[in-house]
Amino acid sequence: MKNLYLLIVAILSGAFAFAQQVPRPEYPRPQFVRNDWVNLNGTWTYALDQGDSGLERGLTASKGFPGKITVPFCPESKLSGVGYTDFINAMWYHKNISIPIGWKDKKILLHFGGVDYRCDAYIDSQLVATHFGGTSAFTFDITSFVKAGSSHNLVLSIKDDTRSGIQPLGKQAYKYNSSGARYTRTTGIWQTVWMEAAAPLGLESCKIIPDLDQSRFTVMPAFFAFRGQRLRVTVKDGDRIAGQQTIPASNSAMAVIELENIKPWSPENPFLYDFILEVLDMNGEVIDKVTSYAGMRKVHIQDGWVYLNNQPRYLRFVLDQGFYPDGIWTAPTDEAMKHDIELSMQAGFNGARLHQKIFEERFHYWADKMGYLTWAEAADWGGDRTKQLTMKNITEEWIETVQQRINHPSIIGWTPLNELWITDETEYPRFNEGIYNLTKALDQTRPIITAAGGEIYKADIWSVHDYSQDATTFGQKLQLKTGKFDFSQYHISKKARYEGQPIMVSEYGGIKWLSDQKYAGSWGYGKGPKSLDEFYSRLELLTGTILKSKHITGYCFTQLTDVEQEQNGIYTYDRRPKFDMKKVRKVFSAIPSNK
Repeated sequence: MKNLYLLIVAILSGAFAFAQQVPRPEYPRPQFVRNDWVNLNGTWTYALDQGDSGLERGLTASKGFPGKITVPFCPESKLSGVGYTDFINAMWYHKNISIPIGWKDKKILLHFGGVDYRCDAYIDSQLVATHFGGTSAFTFDITSFVKAGSSHNLVLSIKDDTRSGIQPLGKQAYKYNSSGARYTRTTGIWQTVWMEAAAPLGLESCKIIPDLDQSRFTVMPAFFAFRGQRLRVTVKDGDRIAGQQTIPASNSAMAVIELENIKPWSPENPFLYDFILEVLDMNGEVIDKVTSYAGMRKVHIQDGWVYLNNQPRYLRFVLDQGFYPDGIWTAPTDEAMKHDIELSMQAGFNGARLHQKIFEERFHYWADKMGYLTWAEAADWGGDRTKQLTMKNITEEWIETVQQRINHPSIIGWTPLNELWITDETEYPRFNEGIYNLTKALDQTRPIITAAGGEIYKADIWSVHDYSQDATTFGQKLQLKTGKFDFSQYHISKKARYEGQPIMVSEYGGIKWLSDQKYAGSWGYGKGPKSLDEFYSRLELLTGTILKSKHITGYCFTQLTDVEQEQNGIYTYDRRPKFDMKKVRKVFSAIPSNK
């Protein structure tokens, strides 16, 4: 018995140690959770393929490559164990995957949180599927390629042509070195990879729409297939069942859950209802179970203001680019993403503009939990946005993004484009209006900031970017002239018609202050202050100028942290405070007296 006990302890200890070694071990999709899953993060093998000849060389049949890489970190990052920062036009990954014996007769799904840019997946030399897009999640159904209780060779072919001009990059550098507002590139896997088992008649996805005014949630499910099954939706307030409904399984069916004594989600009280989604077979047995959550909140535009839960809300945002010194686009830990939100809130901000990157689901989860307001923004920079193929690539990735992030209450705005100074008056206006209409068709519950700080043709919020470092000049540009705001000074098209939408300064500040982390070409906007006192004075004057402008409904300060050579954050790149945070918080927690 003693030997058996020691054996069990050894096995459990080993399993615990293995779990601890897996990087980013948490479930990556907290709004659609199944218990039956396998995290594939950890050591994979890889090979660079600079000649893009791997297909001809038969690498799809590989059973392992010479190099080792730690997934989910990109090869450019330190955490990957590779740290290769030159251009990678093509590369290959391999991992041996074991399918649990208990997954027999299940639908077996292979999930990728993010792979930049093109991913072709092969199992035992057979092509499974292809995905394009560097920031949107995707799933491959591998049921017909694997067998429960067996092991298989998973090979990924990656293509990432950052200099093609047709591929959205976000803030990734398109030159060899980082420079200006472009930083270290991300290639290949940069978010968690995992497998899960689902019932063949189970739930594929679920859209949850809050209706604050009528105290109800509308649940819109999608299923893998149909054979007389039903969906039971249970909404819980803690341990109490707040509402429940069972509906026939149909992609046109909707479950409407009416609640009493609702608890609205807000920054002051970010309450989340728990959801249990159960698929029942014809005998009433549960064949698939997914857990989720949602917040009861409402966002709309009224009288030139953004309203949250039917009350005007002044947005005190910070620009967050989501880069990390050791992980590049990937946070080293789940706690690191939560900590970024804590740092922002400690500085006095009530939210962030998530800039030129689709953030991980876990970031949005923490924002939901902590009551942190955000705008979600596409990583649309990097290509010629007057070219048809570029616009197609941006649009397809954006559709996936909106569909995947739509249930997060903390997201209160969509930003598909950023800073477009385009003189083309033919294709681009059509694209601008088209992506607005498309986003609105996907989600009517949030305002759309179609092109932040750029050429606006159609938008629910008009945002301008202004890095004036002199408060007097800044104030003159922001003031009303003959009762109107002069948008022409911000290069907004004369064809655009302003119709009373909220006006927001969605980028300002960017004050240069070098930290002890020196990068080649370090910079900030304008001439940097000569002393800390001058910094505080400039910060207070610039922000105060916005607060005094009655027609401005919010701001976004640049930025939360330094990012490589762009050294204008209020924290260093490794998240240390650069200033007296009490003084900083006093500035950013101020609420305009006229609001």
